[in-house]
Amino acid sequence: MSVQGKATLRLLDKADKEIRKLPRSVKGAVYDFQYKFRDNPELPGLNLESLSGVEGERLHSARINREYRALLLHVGNNDYVLVAVRHHKDVYENLDRFKHQINPVTGGIEFMEVVESTTVRAAEPAAPGAADAGAEPEGRAAADTAEPAAEPPASSEGPAERSTPLLADYTKEQLRELGVAEALLPLALKVTTEEELYGLVEYAPSLTEDVLLRLADGNSYEEVLEAVTRPVAASDPVDPYDYSAALARPATRVTSEDTDIQEAIEDRFSRWKVFLHPAQRKLVRRDYRGPARVSGGPGTGKTIVALHRVAHLAQRLPKGRNKDILFTTFNKNLAADLRKRLLELGGQAVADRVEIVNIDRLATQIVAETGRTGRRRWIDDGKALREWEDMLTELGETRWDAEFLHAEWNQVILGQAVSSRADYFRARRAGRGKRISRAQRAEIWQLVERFTMRLDEKGLWTHRQVAELAARIQAEQAMKIAAFEERQEREGAQMLQHLEQSWANLRYPYRHVVVDEAQDLSPAHWKLLRALVREGDNDLFLVGDTHQRIYDNYASLSSLGINIRGRSARLTLSYRTTRQILGSALGLLGEETWDNLDDSTETLAGYRSVLRGPRPDIRGFDTWQGELDALVETVAAWQREDRERAAAATGADGEEPAEQEQTAIGVAVPTRDMVGEVEQRLAREGVRAATIGPDGPRLEDAVHVGTLHRFKGLEYQRMAIAGVAEGLVPHRHVEQYRDDPTRHGRELQRARSLLFVAATRARDTLSITWHGSPSPFLPGGAAAGSGTENAAAGTGAAVDGALFPPGGALF
Repeated sequence: MSVQGKATLRLLDKADKEIRKLPRSVKGAVYDFQYKFRDNPELPGLNLESLSGVEGERLHSARINREYRALLLHVGNNDYVLVAVRHHKDVYENLDRFKHQINPVTGGIEFMEVVESTTVRAAEPAAPGAADAGAEPEGRAAADTAEPAAEPPASSEGPAERSTPLLADYTKEQLRELGVAEALLPLALKVTTEEELYGLVEYAPSLTEDVLLRLADGNSYEEVLEAVTRPVAASDPVDPYDYSAALARPATRVTSEDTDIQEAIEDRFSRWKVFLHPAQRKLVRRDYRGPARVSGGPGTGKTIVALHRVAHLAQRLPKGRNKDILFTTFNKNLAADLRKRLLELGGQAVADRVEIVNIDRLATQIVAETGRTGRRRWIDDGKALREWEDMLTELGETRWDAEFLHAEWNQVILGQAVSSRADYFRARRAGRGKRISRAQRAEIWQLVERFTMRLDEKGLWTHRQVAELAARIQAEQAMKIAAFEERQEREGAQMLQHLEQSWANLRYPYRHVVVDEAQDLSPAHWKLLRALVREGDNDLFLVGDTHQRIYDNYASLSSLGINIRGRSARLTLSYRTTRQILGSALGLLGEETWDNLDDSTETLAGYRSVLRGPRPDIRGFDTWQGELDALVETVAAWQREDRERAAAATGADGEEPAEQEQTAIGVAVPTRDMVGEVEQRLAREGVRAATIGPDGPRLEDAVHVGTLHRFKGLEYQRMAIAGVAEGLVPHRHVEQYRDDPTRHGRELQRARSLLFVAATRARDTLSITWHGSPSPFLPGGAAAGSGTENAAAGTGAAVDGALFPPGGALF
């Protein structure tokens, strides 16, 4: 076939992922190829030819370099889609294994490689020393670029011994209706184990992957149809032969712009930080009749859903310059990250319509605008607690201890924006544990009044005080708006002529409010947000996961005027963490139950990952110094591996390897003192390290070191968590609450959540170490012995791998 003139070349999303795993020199060749092909696909050196053994003769091959070939679908005229990159030895035999189709449900183009075999064949590396760019075990770098097999592995006992297929309850027609690729239907109905299923979906189109995993999780046909298939179903009739129409549908995820293709080939991490899964589009674009909530475990894309929701709402705003959308979160570091990501996703035009600020800074701005700030100095909870202790000592008060009063003031009075004695008598005290009478509440209120007066006299205040005051200020404003609108409706437009200007300009500050990390906000924060936007369609959209609550903030949204009943969704697929790491992290949560921000419980049932990688390394040592020696050696070894892989990926032309990802390695420890020790030891060994402070890490191109709290919302290729020892995780101070079972349970749960958050920051590799006795949160850790101090020599005691079965907690 002769092609005249320039061609259009698009990159299918699955080809995107394959290219990222190629050696750097091959990535460069792919980029050069696509540029040449678009300019003139008839260039003799490209060798464009039809693979006639494939049905329909749409599949073509073209030469990338001496060793690699591009597989291209000819859509029509001069329109092509690059669907795969393969070594030339893996292209021209058994051509019937290449399958492509227009999915009859979504109308999108799908490409897969199906090998009719009883085992998954191990693929040869794409090139000697090829870098493993993804979350895969060593040696699997080129698995997606050689000859993957969709057939799951057979049981070692042989076909006759196989158990009932996992999907025995479903028919081929049901799977077809849900959107499973036709070529994979027979295989899907044969798999008998979860590992076989993972082997199958690794090479399957994304819809097939999601459908099969959800069914295996125990979701019903109707649930999968509603949650997965219908959101991506085509809105028009699907012609199974019209590839041009299929290419234009959202279900065909392609990259077409030259710069975008270059970014995909170069694997720019920021590009993947804004990727929205097709099944999540419905959550982003839906019109909600009130507040809505999206939950899900780490790495499931909650923040990305929030980002796309903000961009979607911004694009629907009437023309203007006002920042009509508030995008907020608890953590200051996260707010800065959200600002960068929104700019990349929506551009300056979208960013200009959105106020992105962390919730405490927003509260401070609101209070400052009223002139009520004065000259005050901020104090943290530790200093506030000492003020309580000093006041009680001065008063000779022995009925109440400072810890209890400080918590009551923070969580009940300030937390719920309680402004009067009468309101405090009516305030909810859910989760506070210790019951108190009406007379005792009166005593507490009197002490709280004396305490706040003490802070006023000293010119001190806390962030919780400001949040409570901001909530009251904005609630008063909302009441004025309601009164104004009621009077306007009663008296008509003529009343405007008699109103003062300040009344005529009354308006809610925002049309929409979007909240990330919702589990970290206090009731006062929620009262503030409720008052910032008019109640109605699309007013509040929040995402979060209570399993990741690391601050002492608890809320019941319905009691605060935020009703999310019937407008909640849950994400279950992690795009970041391997299932080996995920299984271990889930084990850290134990058998605890978590709330759902609305007087019910939350679960991570069905939470899973299809990424594979090495098991987490769990080791113990006699002393902190021994553990520190091992930690430094681990980090140094990781850096050596990265340098060796980068060197192996250098092209034959001598091209320099790409720079390592800046945020490749993170080290988390329980205390600030340990942060300083780790940073000093790394520096002594020639490892560049930077502490993560309140405003983020001081340096980007360094190993990041911080307390467990500092890693909230961050992501690293490799993660080391050190000091996970008894008395440190959880900290020994939780024992002082044993006489208050509710408070003690909450403190333990927060400590579990903190460790869970840190563990799930890892994308590919996780190391957890301890000294002395292990943390009780490590499954079976209490019975594990400690190791020798000579960790650098590899003699540290490893915790039995059975305690962290790969993926064992996923189903």
